[in-house]
Amino acid sequence: MATRANSVPHPTLIQVDPFVPADQQKGLHNRWHPDIPAFATVRPGEVFKIECVDWTGAQIGNNDNSDDVKNVDLTKVHNLSGPIAVEGAEPGDCLVVDILDVTPFEKMPWGYTGIFELENGGGLLAREFNSRACKAIWDFKGIYATSRHIPGVKFAGVSHPGLIGTAPSAELLAEWNRREGALIAEHPNAVPPVAFAPNEIGAYVGQDVSEEVRTKIAKEGARTIPGREHGGNCDIKNLSRGSRCYFPVFVKGANLSVGDLHFSQGDGELSFCGAIEMAGIITFSTSIIKGGVEKFALKQPIFLPSPIDPLYSSKLIFEGISVDYHGDGKQYDMDATVAYKQAAQNAIAYLQKVGYTREQAYLLLSAAPIESHVGAVVDSPNACVTIGIPTGIFDHDILPKEDGLEKKDFGQCAIRSDGVV
Repeated sequence: MATRANSVPHPTLIQVDPFVPADQQKGLHNRWHPDIPAFATVRPGEVFKIECVDWTGAQIGNNDNSDDVKNVDLTKVHNLSGPIAVEGAEPGDCLVVDILDVTPFEKMPWGYTGIFELENGGGLLAREFNSRACKAIWDFKGIYATSRHIPGVKFAGVSHPGLIGTAPSAELLAEWNRREGALIAEHPNAVPPVAFAPNEIGAYVGQDVSEEVRTKIAKEGARTIPGREHGGNCDIKNLSRGSRCYFPVFVKGANLSVGDLHFSQGDGELSFCGAIEMAGIITFSTSIIKGGVEKFALKQPIFLPSPIDPLYSSKLIFEGISVDYHGDGKQYDMDATVAYKQAAQNAIAYLQKVGYTREQAYLLLSAAPIESHVGAVVDSPNACVTIGIPTGIFDHDILPKEDGLEKKDFGQCAIRSDGVV
């Protein structure tokens, strides 16, 4: 018969409450800095679990207006669980991280996607749309997500960590701050900002460290908003169950941190808060390849994607080129970002013909498992980028017809209480 003696559960090294603000909990931090001590230590090969708050640290609620998105405090965001040290990891090694599982909390079976204000967060199309806060709440039923704010859609999630990485060395941190500071100096009044400098306001380390160390981390710590050489906030949707990640190690122990869990996301995460953001639990195992940075020319992480993917073989594909034909018509030289924006705006305009509002379409492209590909970056002056929307996520036909598209009324997503969109 089965016995407890032979059934040892995998340990949970960091426990959090998804309904409590992140800055009131232990084992969390929202800056990258080599002086943040490891919260726990594991041996290579050990399986362990980490609990994560949502990326805002419980600032967004399950309700029907977007005032919380409008007023979110971005100095406090991207709260990470960790760091976790791995015994034997040294600078120059490669830390191999196997993502064994990613799940929402049973007590919180919902997540959200948000469009942020132009002046408070932005997003890929923030300037084009003069973005105002909107959101959609998604309910989880097993592997599927549906939303009362975007009716007619249901899809399987590819749950993954949006943010995962190792700690920087002091030298690497200084380089980040130097180069990002120079970019900010070149664009001092950019809206949204081109980068986020270190900011003592909102900095948090949920451990017992000296005030001297805490002050140093707050003054120097890199914001967790972008991805960098160590991994970080790369938002790669295919890093789901079964993925293997190879991270460069910069400090003793590697000091792995993770957060910003997503139930689902489209390639590109258009709207800044563009995935289905959730709180949840991630299960890891790690190993070390000695000297891996040199062996693999590891300037940035490399990955093996998840072997598990939703089966959406039929897609409606929208093309974009590096001409701003949704704006002033300017020709750009091989600019894949411009091309991606055009493909996204083409898809949004099409979904509006189906009956979704611009805000609903923007949120849907961010949250659903859309696929984006670079078609070509060789034919000057136009890079070509495509966005493919799985047709199987809709409970109605969205394909082009000779008589045109049937336009339905899908209401509106959650908007600001003052009615501004």
